[in-house]
Amino acid sequence: MASVEVPASETVVTHPLEPLSAEEISSAVELLREKRSLPDTARFSYVALHEPDKDALAAFESSGTEVDRCADAIVIDRATGVVSEAVVSLTARDVVSFVDVPDVQPALLFEDCLEAILAVKEDARWQEAMRRRGITDFDHVQLDPWPAGRFGVDVEDGRRLTRVVSYVRHGDADNGYAHPIEGVLVYYDFHGHEVVQVEDFGITPIPHECSNYDAESLGAPLRTDRKPLEITQPEGPSFTVEGHEVRWQRWSFRVSMHPMHGLVLHTVGYEDGGRVRPILHRAALSEMVVPYGHPSPMHAWKNAFDAGEWGLGRMVNSLALGCDCLGVIRYFDAVMATETGDPYVVEKAICLHEEDYGILWKHVDMHTGNVEVRRRRRLVVSSIHTVGNYEYGFYWYLYEDGMIQHEAKLTGIMQTMAVDPGANGDGLRCAEMVAPGLAAPNHQHLFNFRLDFDVDGTTNSVYEVDVEPLPTGSDNPLANSFVTKPTLLARESDAQRVVDPGRSRTWKIVNPHRTNRLGQPVGYKLIPGSTPTLLASPDSSISRRATFATKNLWVTPYARDEMRAAGEYPNQHAGGAGLPEWTARDRPLEDTDVVVWYTFGVTHVPRPEDWPVMPVEYAGFTLVPFGFFDRNPSLDVAPQEHCAH
Repeated sequence: MASVEVPASETVVTHPLEPLSAEEISSAVELLREKRSLPDTARFSYVALHEPDKDALAAFESSGTEVDRCADAIVIDRATGVVSEAVVSLTARDVVSFVDVPDVQPALLFEDCLEAILAVKEDARWQEAMRRRGITDFDHVQLDPWPAGRFGVDVEDGRRLTRVVSYVRHGDADNGYAHPIEGVLVYYDFHGHEVVQVEDFGITPIPHECSNYDAESLGAPLRTDRKPLEITQPEGPSFTVEGHEVRWQRWSFRVSMHPMHGLVLHTVGYEDGGRVRPILHRAALSEMVVPYGHPSPMHAWKNAFDAGEWGLGRMVNSLALGCDCLGVIRYFDAVMATETGDPYVVEKAICLHEEDYGILWKHVDMHTGNVEVRRRRRLVVSSIHTVGNYEYGFYWYLYEDGMIQHEAKLTGIMQTMAVDPGANGDGLRCAEMVAPGLAAPNHQHLFNFRLDFDVDGTTNSVYEVDVEPLPTGSDNPLANSFVTKPTLLARESDAQRVVDPGRSRTWKIVNPHRTNRLGQPVGYKLIPGSTPTLLASPDSSISRRATFATKNLWVTPYARDEMRAAGEYPNQHAGGAGLPEWTARDRPLEDTDVVVWYTFGVTHVPRPEDWPVMPVEYAGFTLVPFGFFDRNPSLDVAPQEHCAH
């Protein structure tokens, strides 16, 4: 059973958190069209499950109380630009609410982007700019629409915009990012259905070197010394799946794919002493931003919110056995709605498998020579998303000792810029040369995860924990001692924090109403990984729009309508929405239902080894039990049957 797919469970489980089916999406759209008389120009930014609140879920779990099955939808009229938020009751077959939201722009639509590409290629001003560069084969020019951002310029007023950049392809399958057409920037208005402006900042020679990375194009011999490595589980995997609920050893949780947030874990709990103890109610990407750091007019505006401006879940890949996922695999399909409201299925959107991960614990008794060792195994839940030139893999790992880890894997192709090959990069600032005549701007990838903690219940508090040396003195005569210093984050104004590696700073989420056998409140600790913050100036447009990325940690009290760190509509938003707006109320946090918002990522200074396709770069964080258990919870893992000890 090396690299095989486990058949999907035939059991249909009715649960309020099950994702919408194709039939439910069709029904929700039909009800909206019927009850609200939607015009033919109405498009759906997304349709997804309206997740029940915690009280309704608790009543369902405890007594089977029926939960109204509802769908959320964001609708935009392409003719008028009016944006509406809808909630549809599938149980009652009625539209519960339909509210117009003024002065906002939802994520870019694929239909809009295709229209922009076709219109730009027909525009005489763009064609003339191409001819000035010796380009007459417009069919082999790649056009990439980008979110336009918000910079207070006149062209933005009253328009739903995209900025379009151009690349040459030397054939249909050529890597266009190797041949950027520097200097030509186009503004297209989706509402007006017109090219508004074509800017030409001057001609830079287009790099000619092709940089294709498929095996056939490389030309050099491929490695032949890589022997087969097979993963076998003769008795099948250790997990069970019913609907979208997963059980693995002592873990239980639910999984889904949201059109905006992407991969979501729900109701994560660990069975301990005959009781499933809750840890996380919901854990998912809230927002991510990719700010570029080059000052030129072709690149200074580039800032992409890959959730709020593109819809990360809509960009999910269909995964392939043996390469995207290796082992004995169980896949989950993702059912979503097209922009015209028709359901479609992305097959194999989520991958579930287990991995050996080295030693779990070991000790050799030096007196007896006895050896006790256990191997670590982890459960992996993953998805991969292509957003333009980049790929992002999101991996949740659950471990037998109660640890939870999230890892983002970054790969794909960097944004590029043409430079004068005669200068050979001399004087190049804010970018790095990656090939002759080709550079890649410095940039960041900053992810914000919304972690709705329910550590052994919904009443939690959050502490910042630093490790500090004791002053030399009678309490520390050898000047070697250090202590932990916990600080309660009592209000939202206290809970806007950054990492401090020098103090080994972590954050602990505790339940003060439940204690372990030592009398300590049970808790989980958030351990930072790679944690840059936004480098742009506080008075920049991107800092106003992505304020969440200026801090590594925010804490808010639970509110079901506070889901996205930059607000629901970051596209062309002036800024200030989301976390800065909510936390301005300075709500109390102690002994309440808390949500932790954690920002991490990478600051990418490109290197030649990142070209033409990046080796995976990693970033993430870890949640470890800290007094949640009375002792090592993995003591009951059985010895390996064939261990030579």
